[in-house]
Amino acid sequence: MSYENILLEMRGAAALITLNRPKVLNALNSALLHELDTALASLAADPQVRAILLTGAGERAFAAGADIQELAKLSALEGQQLALRGQRILDRLQHCGKPVIACVNGFALGGGCELAMACTLRIASETAKFGQPEVKLGLIPGYGGSQRLPRLIGKGAALKLLLTGEMISAADALRLGLVEEVVAPGQLLLRGEEIAQAIAAAAPVAVARCMEAVHTGLDLPLHQALELEASLFGLCCGTEDKAEGTGAFLEKRPALWKGR
Repeated sequence: MSYENILLEMRGAAALITLNRPKVLNALNSALLHELDTALASLAADPQVRAILLTGAGERAFAAGADIQELAKLSALEGQQLALRGQRILDRLQHCGKPVIACVNGFALGGGCELAMACTLRIASETAKFGQPEVKLGLIPGYGGSQRLPRLIGKGAALKLLLTGEMISAADALRLGLVEEVVAPGQLLLRGEEIAQAIAAAAPVAVARCMEAVHTGLDLPLHQALELEASLFGLCCGTEDKAEGTGAFLEKRPALWKGR
């Protein structure tokens, strides 16, 4: 289908989604989030897609938050409904079964930072800036920022960012653990593609099960998380991909994954 607020293209086994509202720094209005959700659902169901790259159009912003014009008109009930809708979309992104790599090329503020945090991995341009400035608008994060941020960087560091609304550099984001890598601006998508292709070379069922083990296990006591890991390990042992992977290793040849 055609989209008005995002661009979608294939790059080998990886899909590239570009948030495409550069005149408003790719602000996350309802229409863009709906299109993003639709695209993710389609890509999640496509066995040819092994990884997803997510970036913003232009050099200035990944996504500079929610659309303030929309926020200014919200009542209490409408605000809660908007937050729940956004949380559902970002939760589906996080658990879509495919690794999603955020390539943060500029401002990732408010909802934009929350969107990046819902991705599997985050790499940033040296010029990227991150922050949750909602308190400066009389708000708190609504798309999961108050929950994902402390899980990524720890309670104290998260509270400092959340309570001050401070904006931090890519270097500070790397130091805190908010991003996994920082690269030169011209290398951002190239590095994202390298990571995506490395993931695409692995067994797709194993990749999905590994993400499931981490996402689910983090919310469980250790003994239950270990039981989950053992269960998922067992499921992998029964797949055609495991038979192919071990056979290819022993025969010293590249594996030909079937995704089952």
